[in-house]
Amino acid sequence: MNATSKNQSDCPEVHVPIPVFLTIGVVSLIENLLVVVAIIRNRNLHSPMYCFICSLAAFNTIASLTKTWETLMITFANVGQLEKTEFSESNLNDVIDSLLCMSFVGSFFSFLAIAVDRYITIFYALRYHNIMTMRRTGVILGLIWITCGVLAVLFVKFFYLKVTMICFVVFFIISLAILCFLYTYMFMLALIHARKIASLTASEGGKGALTLTILSGTFTVCWAPFFLHLVIMTVCPMNPYCECYRSLFEVHVVLMMSHALIDPAIYAFHWKLCS
Repeated sequence: MNATSKNQSDCPEVHVPIPVFLTIGVVSLIENLLVVVAIIRNRNLHSPMYCFICSLAAFNTIASLTKTWETLMITFANVGQLEKTEFSESNLNDVIDSLLCMSFVGSFFSFLAIAVDRYITIFYALRYHNIMTMRRTGVILGLIWITCGVLAVLFVKFFYLKVTMICFVVFFIISLAILCFLYTYMFMLALIHARKIASLTASEGGKGALTLTILSGTFTVCWAPFFLHLVIMTVCPMNPYCECYRSLFEVHVVLMMSHALIDPAIYAFHWKLCS
């Protein structure tokens, strides 16, 4: 995922200073760790929705830790404090790419779980606690993490196949389509059944839906440029115009990392809204 072909266009490759990568990685790592710890320690937050938010923060923590680790390794290697071999570098890249892929897929599945939880909250309010039990929540989270781990390993193992990259991009597009459909369906039904929903439940569901919309919008903005980069690598790898966009690869990575930096601020907004 980090490899790019030689730039054949007149567009100079844009480089982001290593301190920027390191700062974003460390700050987002601390923020998301605080979110995970806060949810685990506060019994008032031990509900399905917050469990899924905790899972999302955990995946963001993995992404932040991975990029921070990679940045530190690159820094040490550049100053001669770390000896690089072809075997160790290849293995390190595979681990980093697997963790980043796991973080992306896990973020989507966590968003989807939160969306379904909000749907049940709004439209099955009286049966919510019977449907979304903590045991079922635990099973869902277990399936999410196992699935993400398997998909990440398979993606990196078969990344050299063109079909693998195509499948990854298609997965991103389908993911956005599913979320958009779910939002549209949920809000349309909310308008139809608004008068049948208790005011308190509707308020809580609406706040949760608003938070989910902001989270998903941030996710799309931060990850879409990187996936467009993958599309360009697949469709027109040698076209000079495409190369101009690919010259911004490090900027796309910064945007991708910023997703883990912004999410905790959205959680804080949600908690303040609900307080």
